[in-house]
Amino acid sequence: MNLLTAVNSRLSRWAMYIACACLLGLLSVVVYGVVLRYVFNNAPPYVEQVALLLVISVAMFGAAAGVRDAGHIGLDSLVAILSTRVQFWCSLVVFVLSIVFGLALMAGSVEMAISTYASTIPTLGLSEAWRYLPVVLGGILIAVFSIEHLIARLQGTKVIRSWH
Repeated sequence: MNLLTAVNSRLSRWAMYIACACLLGLLSVVVYGVVLRYVFNNAPPYVEQVALLLVISVAMFGAAAGVRDAGHIGLDSLVAILSTRVQFWCSLVVFVLSIVFGLALMAGSVEMAISTYASTIPTLGLSEAWRYLPVVLGGILIAVFSIEHLIARLQGTKVIRSWH
């Protein structure tokens, strides 16, 4: 578990670093596009596509880091009134469902990437499959981070957050 925790902690930090860098890039690209459109009346055609790729990256890497640090949405007020034993089983169900969700996200994204590989993103000249890379990586990270939480819960320990 110590190795898994060390690896996941670094992966979570890198996911957050990537999400922050993509958010900064998104801000820059959108401001650039707005200035060129409204000040110079010359909007570059690629701004929208780059912004879309960056939004997907921010969402997926940020969500994965949130899963690792237990920052996702939960019904804590409802679970808190349940008995300790029921709380334990509820948390196991949540972690198993999170693993299934991460794997389904990854598998569906791989399927979409394969089916759109021959198409190109307008104005960028890249394969449409590149749109799905952050989603594939995010799904893998969500599953791996949820596995760590599941193991920790079964061992009666807690996952130490990456950002403390």
